[in-house]
Amino acid sequence: MGGTRLIDRVRGAQSRFRNETGTSSVAFRADTKEFERIKKELQDELIESLDFEQVGQTPREELADRLRVTLTERVETRQLPLNRMERERLVEEILDNILGLGPLEPLLRDPEVSDIMINGPKVVYVERKGKLVKTNVTFNDQKHLMQIIDRIVAAVGRRIDETTPMVDARMADGSRFNAIIPPLALDGACVSIRRFGTVPIHAEDLVALGSVPRPILEVLRGAVRSALNIVISGGTGSGKTTLLNVLSSFIPSDERIITIEDSAELQLQQEHVVRLETRPPNLEGKGMVTPRDLVRNCLRMRPDRIILGEVRGAEAIDMLQAMNTGHDGSLATVHANSARDALARFETMVGIGMPNMSDKSIRETIARALDVIVQVDRLSDGSRRIISVTEVTGMEGPVITTQDIFVFEQKTIDENGKVRGVFRATGVRPRFAGRLASNGIRLSPELFRYEQEV
Repeated sequence: MGGTRLIDRVRGAQSRFRNETGTSSVAFRADTKEFERIKKELQDELIESLDFEQVGQTPREELADRLRVTLTERVETRQLPLNRMERERLVEEILDNILGLGPLEPLLRDPEVSDIMINGPKVVYVERKGKLVKTNVTFNDQKHLMQIIDRIVAAVGRRIDETTPMVDARMADGSRFNAIIPPLALDGACVSIRRFGTVPIHAEDLVALGSVPRPILEVLRGAVRSALNIVISGGTGSGKTTLLNVLSSFIPSDERIITIEDSAELQLQQEHVVRLETRPPNLEGKGMVTPRDLVRNCLRMRPDRIILGEVRGAEAIDMLQAMNTGHDGSLATVHANSARDALARFETMVGIGMPNMSDKSIRETIARALDVIVQVDRLSDGSRRIISVTEVTGMEGPVITTQDIFVFEQKTIDENGKVRGVFRATGVRPRFAGRLASNGIRLSPELFRYEQEV
């Protein structure tokens, strides 16, 4: 199967570049058009020389090594006026076009790139360290971009065309891939790729980055180990999944963990982990598996902890009911701009799942289920920080009551564009302190007078 896809990929490259090359030139001009022309010539020559039967039987890495040697020899034979770095670039770009994802390959190999945004064949942005940057990466034309999209989509058994002009999928490296094409995208195909690091970020990394001070992290560690139900709230790209990964690392290794996600992003370090992923409908519109289906099913799988990658719909009621019926210590994320907004979103989502449930009953269910809401945000300098740690204390009349335990206050932006502020305790001792104490975790009185400038 893999060999067949590789043959199709090579033949696709052959078709794409056939009849696009001119005659060989003796002199090489170091401008972009000339570089592209020589690259197409070499690529076409290489494809013509391939034995497709042998290609199908050769492992990808071995094939890449052989083609690299062949290409290097051909570049040297032409005696092109290229330095070593330019020759390596020429060879790698040809290999990327034949075996990989063309212009996307260098970006996918860059560990600093967290998001790739393609607004048509000539406009590609990336996010590095929380900041959007325009790149010099381009595709030949709209057809070239569509061929790369088709290559990605076909690898996960999906398709994209005028009848199904949107697709959301998980790439082989775990990145989240989304594409939308005409007629819905008026200016041509648009692609968004959300990448996730291959090396998990640990608690000490968050401390070193200034995302959260160590004392606050220790309180959250105690809350997880004491099986409090925690929701991480924040906007898009604020670091919710990263923080969820870190908090989940505090779960004892002898507990059974079940994760539920739309696209598998979590990188849990424990051994006893069951990973579940939703499934979109097939081409006939059948076979869809929703987060709510998986939440209901996982309750029959004897979980000690349930981790829901993101709560965004009717699964909220099943998750809250699980928290209220013996599945303490569950973790989830939600899109919201504050702790109060997170509670309001839960009310809305529960209302979707249980339309006949009264507002008071919904709020009582939420107040009984949730213990802590951790608000995270991406600041104007691109940094991600915990903005507040809020305890859900119960009900007061028809209102869910909360109290902030820790907050971050932004003070100013320095001459380098960095956000400066202070992490501080509000002075309120949380009600869950007794629960932590019963698990051998005692909170020092000094902790609630804590203050640290960053």
